[in-house]
Amino acid sequence: MEKTLNNKAWFLVLPVLVIVAFSAIVPLMTVVNYAVNDTFGNNEFFWVGLEWFEEMVTSDRLHEALGRQILFSAIILAIEVPLGIYIALNMPKRGFWASLCLVLMALPLLIPFNVVGTIWQIFGRVDIGLLGRYLAEFGFDYNYTNDPLDAWITVIVMDVWHWTSLVALLCYAGLQSIPNAYYQAAKVDQASRWAVFRYIELPKMAGVLLIAVLLRFMDSFMIYTEPFVVTGGGPGNSTTFLSIDLVKMAIGQFDLGPAAAFSIMYFLVILLVSWIFYTVMTNLDKEEGK
Repeated sequence: MEKTLNNKAWFLVLPVLVIVAFSAIVPLMTVVNYAVNDTFGNNEFFWVGLEWFEEMVTSDRLHEALGRQILFSAIILAIEVPLGIYIALNMPKRGFWASLCLVLMALPLLIPFNVVGTIWQIFGRVDIGLLGRYLAEFGFDYNYTNDPLDAWITVIVMDVWHWTSLVALLCYAGLQSIPNAYYQAAKVDQASRWAVFRYIELPKMAGVLLIAVLLRFMDSFMIYTEPFVVTGGGPGNSTTFLSIDLVKMAIGQFDLGPAAAFSIMYFLVILLVSWIFYTVMTNLDKEEGK
């Protein structure tokens, strides 16, 4: 029996396509226009081709910001993914305490980014912040406004506090999908706790774990609000990540051409990594379906 196709149904999604074109494609074309042209105002543009891209590729400023960004994302993934798995494995499976844990784990995710930055900015201050004041009383020379290492530690701890819950909740959802018969069979075989995790829980969490890693990589690689509110990219340029550097270039210095080329390269990196993760997830689903 052949499936009947109704092409008129495409008109139902036409409003969505118009909105997407207006809100995404048109701004993107504007960025592309600035990336291949130079302007001196009055809407007068001069074709420069790939000059801005060549300038950004050879820019030490971009290389330093990219190095800081990659290091930050690597540290975040190395901490949040194992910590999220550990929390999910130790959360109650059912009952009142399970519901309470889910609510508590979801609370940090509900706080807006700028509020998170403001909380940790005040929390870490030496004069009025609880963290900074108590560390000073215990003899630690902590000051995230002057010491680059302290600034990095503050930003990393803030991100771990804010986003580990997402990894934990996704892993918890994966664990909840495992039939109880698997655990009963492992108990009969007298499997160790590590064996249960290695051969039962980890394979069942693989799909959601890849999603968690993808989301956390994208968020950490595009992070802007929280570190900007806490440190402003300082001290010096120690916490000036790609997004902060891009905003400084576009708004602070008004270098629209280089900033546009920078943003396109930034977008392509995120798109490439997302495509790699999507390919891995698709292949994983095919293997599970066999």
